[in-house]
Amino acid sequence: MAQPVLIDTLLDEYTSELALRRGLSEHTVAAYIQEARSLLHFLAELSDTSEDEPLDLSDLELADVRAWLAGAQNSGQARSSIARHSASIRTFASWLYRCGYTNKNAAARLKAPRPDNALPHVLTQSHVETLLGYARERAESGNPVHVRDWAALELLYASGLRISELCALDVSSLQANSTVRVIGKGNKERIVPYGVPALRALREYLAVRDQLKTEPTAALFLGARGGRINPRSLRDVVHRLASQAGVPDISPHDLRHSSATHLLEGGADLRSVQELLGHSSLATTQRYTHVSAERLRQTFAQAHPRA
Repeated sequence: MAQPVLIDTLLDEYTSELALRRGLSEHTVAAYIQEARSLLHFLAELSDTSEDEPLDLSDLELADVRAWLAGAQNSGQARSSIARHSASIRTFASWLYRCGYTNKNAAARLKAPRPDNALPHVLTQSHVETLLGYARERAESGNPVHVRDWAALELLYASGLRISELCALDVSSLQANSTVRVIGKGNKERIVPYGVPALRALREYLAVRDQLKTEPTAALFLGARGGRINPRSLRDVVHRLASQAGVPDISPHDLRHSSATHLLEGGADLRSVQELLGHSSLATTQRYTHVSAERLRQTFAQAHPRA
């Protein structure tokens, strides 16, 4: 018979399961725990259980999980977000059942809504040149923060790294022959190449990096306090520089999208791009072929006399 349990105790156990046993990244663990906490608080309200009382999950039903998802959908969240919620809660519900907190796997038959398949937001190659050119000109002042920003943007675009992956890099992550050792989702390692412009920016940044450092640290990119820069700070840098450079507003992930799209437009094959981006599924990488095809269609419509 399943026993009631405090929400905080349950979340601590689930955190250990995700971080220690499964080896998921800090960002992924935080997202899974956020989903689980949301569901548990929803169930506590349904059963009129206060936060300091044990919650009885023994009779958790699929209908309860669907009601929680319906609340998220009614709040205006996108289908892609609902799909992520569904996947996360299927994992959580399976764990609850295996640990004996529920009498059955309540979410085993939960179906996620189809994602809306919105095409990634990408910059044109000319816009990327404008953005990186502006970052380079800004770095010519010698200000170590400006040099850091230039190097970070060059490496983001050249390698297609996720923002979390970039921020997690150490100086020792930079390998010979202009490659970088990356630890991606699921603790998977990959080696990613980058080109001459990124190499040049990184060399100039490494020459001034110590001016940002306030204590010993292995981190490659340093923040205002001298420690490892956090993704939120670097995300703000990308938005600000895009605005100052006069290009469409973008996020670091949009630079990743742009890198992948431009690789395919330049003739790279899907498997290679999949490996570079660290996608576990080729279907994820194939989204970028749709972007390239859409670009071709627009070009045809604008230029072909029989369009």
